[in-house]
Amino acid sequence: MSIVAIGPSPSATAPTDKGVGPLLRAWRERRRISQLELALRADSSARHISFIETGRSRPSEEMVLRLAEHLDVPVRERNALLLAAGYAPHYPETPLDDPSLDALRDGMERLIRGYEPYPALVVDAGYTVVAANRGIAMLLEGVPAELMTPAPNAMRLTLHPEGLAPRIRNLREWRGHLLAQMEREIALYRSDALRALYEEVAGYPVPEDACGGEPAEPVPYFALPLQIEHDGRVLSFVSSISTFNTPMDVTVSELAIETFLPADRATTTYLHALIG
Repeated sequence: MSIVAIGPSPSATAPTDKGVGPLLRAWRERRRISQLELALRADSSARHISFIETGRSRPSEEMVLRLAEHLDVPVRERNALLLAAGYAPHYPETPLDDPSLDALRDGMERLIRGYEPYPALVVDAGYTVVAANRGIAMLLEGVPAELMTPAPNAMRLTLHPEGLAPRIRNLREWRGHLLAQMEREIALYRSDALRALYEEVAGYPVPEDACGGEPAEPVPYFALPLQIEHDGRVLSFVSSISTFNTPMDVTVSELAIETFLPADRATTTYLHALIG
């Protein structure tokens, strides 16, 4: 697969009819930070933070952005806070196929290709696959075309009974890991689309014989491995996820690069022989 254009992310925009105060309070409580602690971080006072949260004081645009930064609010939600306060959005949302993102697309393409023969892919906030290398294509061999179009979804591809699920030797463990990951993101982003995806994939049947598989060779795993069959062999991977540091665009902030590192020598040897 190559880099493709994606539509708006399903990450929800926070409602603005409540005003910026209650929204900031919700983010502060979610981060488990007191008004005093937030005030110290933002070079303000607890009294001023209280006035903002109760609507007695209207924060400046600079203050909204400062509080959002110290609360680690996602970029899309920072725009929502600004709108609730009566200001224009600060961060653009550029389509991934826009010429201004040529360097970004080229960089991601080269990054995941350079990771071959090991699998790597790029997904957006809704787990739509926007790029993948030959390692991923190898794992997806035989997956029905209807799961690949119009836009493949990583969670659907992994957990669907006609997708990779029957090939995953430790399906219950890996499924639990993925669902827990989605639950954390739903709590953070409050996305209706992400919750709908979660309910869909969580409802997929799990074979009664799905259980933890034995690795090809004994290894002291340092992370939960994905154990998946390919052409009669069991391959073991551990995954890592990278995001962009200090993004200034909504689209870029919601991209994630997931790479799969071989967890044993047998997997390394097999991939180098198969893909080169």
